[in-house]
Amino acid sequence: MAQFYSPNRRVTTRKAVPAKNLTVTVTSLDPFGQGVARHEGKTVFVTGVLPGEQAEVQLTEEKRQFSHAKLKRLLTLSPQRVEPPCPHFTRCGGCQQQHAEIALQQSSKTAALIRMMTRETGVELPAASLIAGTPYAYRRRARLALYFQAKEQRLLMGYRQSNSHDLVDIKACPVLRPELEALLQPLRDCLSRLKAVKRLGHAELVQAENGPLLVLRHLDPLHPSDEQALRDFAQQQRVSVYLAPDADSLTCLHGEEPVYHVAGLTLAFSPRDFIQVNDAVNQQMVAQALTWLDVQPQDRILDLFCGMGNFTLPLAQRAASVVGVEGVTALVEKGRENARRNALSNVTFFHQNLEDDVTQQPWAAQGFDKILLDPARAGAAGVMEQITRLAPKRVVYVSCNATTLARDSKVLLAAGYRLANVAMLDMFPHTGHLESMALFLHDSGTRKA
Repeated sequence: MAQFYSPNRRVTTRKAVPAKNLTVTVTSLDPFGQGVARHEGKTVFVTGVLPGEQAEVQLTEEKRQFSHAKLKRLLTLSPQRVEPPCPHFTRCGGCQQQHAEIALQQSSKTAALIRMMTRETGVELPAASLIAGTPYAYRRRARLALYFQAKEQRLLMGYRQSNSHDLVDIKACPVLRPELEALLQPLRDCLSRLKAVKRLGHAELVQAENGPLLVLRHLDPLHPSDEQALRDFAQQQRVSVYLAPDADSLTCLHGEEPVYHVAGLTLAFSPRDFIQVNDAVNQQMVAQALTWLDVQPQDRILDLFCGMGNFTLPLAQRAASVVGVEGVTALVEKGRENARRNALSNVTFFHQNLEDDVTQQPWAAQGFDKILLDPARAGAAGVMEQITRLAPKRVVYVSCNATTLARDSKVLLAAGYRLANVAMLDMFPHTGHLESMALFLHDSGTRKA
């Protein structure tokens, strides 16, 4: 995902190499937005360049089969180069590709997805579908690091630099939803006045359908005057405020339970629950899944790694019955609550370790016509064989890691399924993050024993 602040993100350092300048011509972009060039038979990866550009670069790392280099000087410019709208782009690690036209970013990611799937599965694919929204003002969630600079006696608030612990003190962020970007300065002013300003961890902003919310991680108990200042901020800015004294606790200081909409439904969520960052892409992704599954009124459908029901509940609007299975207890409870909220009685949620054999569970006894799964980055290796034993007619796999999608696809293909369609989801424009979804069909009489 986008390289926005994460408190535990490791920073890797590369072994320095003697300074060596090269002149290269960039031929393509890799999935992460790095320029790809060739020099003396070796691939050279360069950040900040575009296909067709000639550049003078300096090697920063050399391996046997490839090298990394940094840009020293552009000798020619691509017509697909654009001026980044963000004033922090050259330093902030959040976005890596604002210098490239969005069409180039999307075509590069789509081509990388097709190459990866073809290489791993041996299946020749047509051009992948593209699911995308607006390239800016799309992000409805962001975590901002907080650091009190003692020497300057000021609070820094922003994102980490790429491959660094250094904090970029941001004043604007054009990928944020406008409602959240408008809060950056008022939030900085409020936090700077707190007695606890030196003991703040991070601030998380989320745009819900019923208004923005703030989760403030603080390292010491807050003074009553600080709590009052945060209440005043909440009322003035019409923001819900939650306090997080540790990683497990969350207290609502002001406001109401957040909700978001999908497929005409209203889903409640906790500020710490996972929701898709890009609302427009999420809406299209869910609609595409419903279309690919070709949901019929008599269908019984299984949704694995279902979370709080982002796919489960829209499926339940069309199918006879839907079973949602999730490994996190709190999300199972939230899914049940959301089913009641939307008056859907044909859906059931179960807590289950998906490394266990799900085919032996009572809820799987009747089998399923179709299955959807949306695993985390590690993929679904533990459940793929079980899916083939359940023998659904259609499988839709939603993935945030194309590598594990390609790996897991081979299990379905070996069982006689056909890879019928692939889509690239541009969930995080201007970053190197690529999401995807794939449709597998079981053509009658072709499934292997």
